[in-house]
Amino acid sequence: MLKSILKIIKKIIISIIVLYGYNMVTQSFNLNIPINIITVAIMTIFDGSGFLGLVTFYLLNFR
Repeated sequence: MLKSILKIIKKIIISIIVLYGYNMVTQSFNLNIPINIITVAIMTIFDGSGFLGLVTFYLLNFR
């Protein structure tokens, strides 16, 4: 039980760090993805494909 909780917390922290890093790299292009509960949840559940999905969704809908 404790291992699964720690694994989820670790995935949440990694998701926040990846989103923050992406926002720092693409800041000059105005391609920021907001860091909120929904985006962190998507990245936590779907890992790398969730990140690519968020980037694709943002580029297709908000550019």
